[in-house]
Amino acid sequence: MTTRTHTCGEVRKSDSGKTVVLQGWVARARDLGGLVFIDLRDRYGKTQVVVQPEDSAVVAKTAHELKNEWVVEIHGTVRTRPDGMINSDLPTGAVEVVATSIEVLNRCPELPFQIEGADKASDEIRLKYRYLDLRRNELQDVLILRHKVSNIARNHFTELGFIEVETPCLVKSTPEGARDYLVPSRVFPHQFYALPQSPQIYKQILMVAGFDKYFQICKCFRDEDLRSDRQPEFTQIDVEISFATRDIVFSTVEGLWVKILKDVWNTSIEMPFQRLSYNYVVENYGSDKPDLRYDLKFENVTEHVKDTEFRVIRGALDANGVVIGLRVPGQGEISRKQFTEVEELAKASGLGGILPIKIGAEGLSGVLVGKVDDAAIANIVKQLNGESGDLLLLAVGKKSEVLKALGFENQACRAFQVV
Repeated sequence: MTTRTHTCGEVRKSDSGKTVVLQGWVARARDLGGLVFIDLRDRYGKTQVVVQPEDSAVVAKTAHELKNEWVVEIHGTVRTRPDGMINSDLPTGAVEVVATSIEVLNRCPELPFQIEGADKASDEIRLKYRYLDLRRNELQDVLILRHKVSNIARNHFTELGFIEVETPCLVKSTPEGARDYLVPSRVFPHQFYALPQSPQIYKQILMVAGFDKYFQICKCFRDEDLRSDRQPEFTQIDVEISFATRDIVFSTVEGLWVKILKDVWNTSIEMPFQRLSYNYVVENYGSDKPDLRYDLKFENVTEHVKDTEFRVIRGALDANGVVIGLRVPGQGEISRKQFTEVEELAKASGLGGILPIKIGAEGLSGVLVGKVDDAAIANIVKQLNGESGDLLLLAVGKKSEVLKALGFENQACRAFQVV
């Protein structure tokens, strides 16, 4: 087999006139009766190949037989495409390869789904034919991203004097939060190994042994119910530092994120990162992981309605409750369906509901208007910095329950907020 000279994402105008050898998968073959256009794909990209019947009847015959996902080796000459036919969506779109020979390395039977339309296939089918699913750009990009991040992490910790130590995956069960996965031992009947929930014991041994800086990109196994951010087997970057202070830990991890964002997404951020206390974020966002891009902060507006007789608010205040408000910019015309979703979140978190105030061009509207003193509502609008077109959401009840509920509301509002 002749070794390829270029990948399918590598050919450029500077290669015009060169003889190249490409190897890859047929992403698409367009048979025009005479000319045949082949989009040849590998993980590096695509290149268009042209087969001209007048050049070689043998090559043309092979080209007419090609089907999607056949694996081929193509020899040809690079030529520049006319200005009006340049494909600006592809890095290789300014050139094409005129084929002089095609060798079929492997044929492909009928596909269970088309690679470029795999998102329309069911998860069961895609997982059954995982090797086909992994040919999609989206999944290849994920694996490439993971490789880049792992490489950056290894280089970062190595530069800071850490050493990477691989710890065992067959361990003694340790008392941690989740259930262990157990592996029976053939050598020692009726005894079991456990798969590590994290390499806790081993990294502590390393610290005691004098390895003051350790890291590992390690597998962890936990026999627990699935969650949105957790599955039974996952990978984490495990780090241990002896003689550490809070600032040492912060700067070590922050430095890693600075490099990842710069090298992968070309985004620069400054150190140190903004540091917020747990109490501050819970009081202001109802969550210990707030999304600060939206800055939807809470405001305690209890003082403005302390004298109201409106039943919902009065009952809560008499039980030492609070009234806390959240401003959602530009959502004064929220649909009934969207608001119902917000209300359902409030009820699911323990509240009876949520009280809206809409600020429209014709004034204020909502359940409180006409039932709570106008001056009190005006003060609430002012404290929340409400403007025309905004939606204000008020939650009433025990402070802990209100903060929790508004934390969910905050997430829901971000889903339809215009940023």
